[in-house]
Amino acid sequence: MSIRSSIAEIAGRSSYWFLHSFFHGGSSLPGKITTRIDPNILKAFSQKYDVVIVTGTNGKTLTTALSVRVAQEKYQQVLTNPTGSNMTQGIVTTFITAPKAKQKGLAVIEVDEAYVVQITRQITPIAFVFTNLFRDQMDRYGEIYTTYDKILKGVALAPKATIIANGDDQIFNTKELPNPIIYFGFANNSSADLQAPANTDGLLCPKCHHILHYHKIVYANLGDYYCPHCGFKRPELTYQVTDIKQLTPTSSEVEIDGDAYHIGIGGVYNIYNALAAYSLGRFLGVPAEQIQHAFASDKKVFGRQEVIPIDDKEVTLILVKNPVGLNQVLDMILTDPEPFSFGFLLNANYADGIDTSWIWDGNFEKLLDHDIPQFMTGGERYKDISTRLTMAGIDEMWTCPDLNQVIDQIKQMPTKHVYLLATYTAVLQVRKLLADEHYIQGGMD
Repeated sequence: MSIRSSIAEIAGRSSYWFLHSFFHGGSSLPGKITTRIDPNILKAFSQKYDVVIVTGTNGKTLTTALSVRVAQEKYQQVLTNPTGSNMTQGIVTTFITAPKAKQKGLAVIEVDEAYVVQITRQITPIAFVFTNLFRDQMDRYGEIYTTYDKILKGVALAPKATIIANGDDQIFNTKELPNPIIYFGFANNSSADLQAPANTDGLLCPKCHHILHYHKIVYANLGDYYCPHCGFKRPELTYQVTDIKQLTPTSSEVEIDGDAYHIGIGGVYNIYNALAAYSLGRFLGVPAEQIQHAFASDKKVFGRQEVIPIDDKEVTLILVKNPVGLNQVLDMILTDPEPFSFGFLLNANYADGIDTSWIWDGNFEKLLDHDIPQFMTGGERYKDISTRLTMAGIDEMWTCPDLNQVIDQIKQMPTKHVYLLATYTAVLQVRKLLADEHYIQGGMD
């Protein structure tokens, strides 16, 4: 490490210590200070680690967390960015705050789709993990094909890195790449001829531009797709979900490659995340039985179905950010057999996406079929989400323009269980409030 890099690292570590000790935060600013001194600091850090980059629209944080648990079955030290601070400054902070390693370690790093190329300019990963691509924050990313092109600019700088991709998402099968590729997905033995709803993303065949058909649809445009016109079809899967035994709001019982797995988080969409982590584990040489052990942990992930006790209430905090993910969350919570209260906190900052029109593609109407005695909206754009719920047929709701009111409102909910959906910066704000009132340890970590 050069003198410049050493000075940058010392400055970053010092700023992190100060911010973490006195303000209980500091996931981004230390990285900003470090890169101001040495813009190429990641190049020096990466020499100490084999790096895996996890990217995609939905599921990056959970896939990364599960991958870390799996990797820890084999590696003594696994570095990661657990809060989802996945742009350059946050990733630099992850490296400067890592404990000193005696030997080369493994880093499993979540990376924002638009920042993959910035990271691979300095770091050559051993693998990329692609979760999925859906429309998300179109003010930042544009259409899914634009997003994939941004990712591929980064992949082009690491042509020997193995790509571990969701084989059920056809966009990952649209370009010929020099990289070794491992595909994961849901097994299917059906020969049915299905079509996805007309407003689903990514339904055109990349070869002949006809509408794709499916033998099986898992959700949205994910599944066993094929083109009846030119023969384009899903690639052969290396690893696959072979059966789903049971789904609840808090867990899934599945078979992967014929072996039983317990996943301590609900939702079909999270089965994909677990399958991605499983596939990475097998690539890293972790045996199936050790992956079973890693998945058995019920430790929750930052903002992803955390269950937080607030007096006599149990609040499940769930990050939402785009219509596909939102609809999967709604499907998941509706598997709860008990009555529950429902809250939605909507912000529109840069990290959330400043365009809130995506909420109109959320199928809130299905909430009317469940026993939900109380609804609540909040956040900077509470009027937007209140209007959307009203148009879905929900006549009465509490509103919290000031998020400082949220905890008091939750305490007055008529049910024990409360599902609280929130955009990214709203999750941060709520966790900070909960930490200040000592319901959780730390608001930002």
